[in-house]
Amino acid sequence: MKAYRCRVCDNPLYFENSVCVSCGTALGFSRGERAIVPVDETGRYVDASGLVWWVCRNLNLSGCTWLTKEKGAQCDACDLTRTRPADDDLQGLEQFRLAEQAKRHLVVELDTLGFPVVAKTTDPENGLAFDLLSTTEQSSADNVVIGHEDGVITIDLAESDDAYREKVRAQLAEPYRTMLGHFRHEVGHYFEWQLVRGDDRMARCRELFGDESKDYQEEIKRHYAEGPPDGWERSYISTYATMHPFEDFAETWAHYLHISDTIETAGEFGLTAVAPVTAFSSFADVVRGVWVPLAVALNMVNRSMGKDDLYPFVIPPPVLEKLDFVAALANPGGTSGH
Repeated sequence: MKAYRCRVCDNPLYFENSVCVSCGTALGFSRGERAIVPVDETGRYVDASGLVWWVCRNLNLSGCTWLTKEKGAQCDACDLTRTRPADDDLQGLEQFRLAEQAKRHLVVELDTLGFPVVAKTTDPENGLAFDLLSTTEQSSADNVVIGHEDGVITIDLAESDDAYREKVRAQLAEPYRTMLGHFRHEVGHYFEWQLVRGDDRMARCRELFGDESKDYQEEIKRHYAEGPPDGWERSYISTYATMHPFEDFAETWAHYLHISDTIETAGEFGLTAVAPVTAFSSFADVVRGVWVPLAVALNMVNRSMGKDDLYPFVIPPPVLEKLDFVAALANPGGTSGH
């Protein structure tokens, strides 16, 4: 994330700030400018070209500060959400706010990396939508399955609760589990569905990740019955990636976003000096030259505070090739990161 500052008093800002805590100026997020901008008491902002923008109507519902072109309307980030908790589901609405924060973070990152984000309200066939389901409404967490199908991503809002999510993480013996991580993983399924098309890309994808025509349900049963194959660490980023080629792709995609966003944030705050990851000819070069030393340093910082490693993963050479493939998908003609 960028290091935002108030345009009125130059005070540092966080991405979700709706008011500057220093000078009291009301704020909105301009997606086009990729900046936090001051708005007047009515939520109005006039950009450099004279266009008038308004703060999203969902400010009090989900904390959304994004700007939209019509007064009283919701922004294009909120347009991505197809289903949310009911107004009387207070627990679900609190979890919804946290999930929406993660979703907005994801959208900004996709914009930065050059991946198109089109809502199903605009393109019903190929667009993206989110069903953010409250387990309070569903009565049982088992009824909400996180996943992707035909452009619709379902998220279990219970995952916004730290205690619940940590319990699940421990049960599944996962090294990492966050709400933002869920969004990144599931949107990977969406972009594979959208971008891995054409003979060259499909052939290269199968070469790297395996045959996606394998029966998904049978592979799930095998994974949970037998666990990952011996020596999985030499070819995969996680045990979950070994389940099926679709999951290998989505896990790799998520790590591409983890790495890209963390490097950008580190650069914004002076922790590393590096060009944008999109400026490199190979994402493998980014990983080797920038990410590995930065991740080691960040892990050591966490250990200094008595915390677990920030990035508890090892990236073997085959995963570098997979990351290169994923990174090149932003280039319409690309089939690799070179």
